[in-house]
Amino acid sequence: MAPKQKADPQVVEALSTHTTFDKRLVKKLATIGTAVNIPQGWSIIMETTPADSAYIVLAGTVEIRKGSDVVAHLGAGDVFGEIALVNHSLRNASAVAATDVRALRLGEDAIAELSAQDNAFADTLRSHAESRLSAD
Repeated sequence: MAPKQKADPQVVEALSTHTTFDKRLVKKLATIGTAVNIPQGWSIIMETTPADSAYIVLAGTVEIRKGSDVVAHLGAGDVFGEIALVNHSLRNASAVAATDVRALRLGEDAIAELSAQDNAFADTLRSHAESRLSAD
């Protein structure tokens, strides 16, 4: 039997500070997600590519770009990459680290599991996706 993963305390702190997720969901996210550090200027996701993950910004700033236009700046607590997962489509924008970024990467399987287990999380993903799509 594989050892049980522990929640990353730094991720728990960042999520607790910058999101409205309850403690149980924060702990679950910090356990199944992978904290990643992305250097300034690096592409995190590319427009028109298949989706395999979504991210929650823990620190730093991410630019959302459509073509060469910056359409949004996201900071701590913001979710991105979820639209293509929710809609089972190709990415409709690129995400680039505007500063050094620390983010929580959630793979497609983790998103599906969390969405099935937690209605609030699923609703949050859907509402984020819908609000961004309606802003286009």
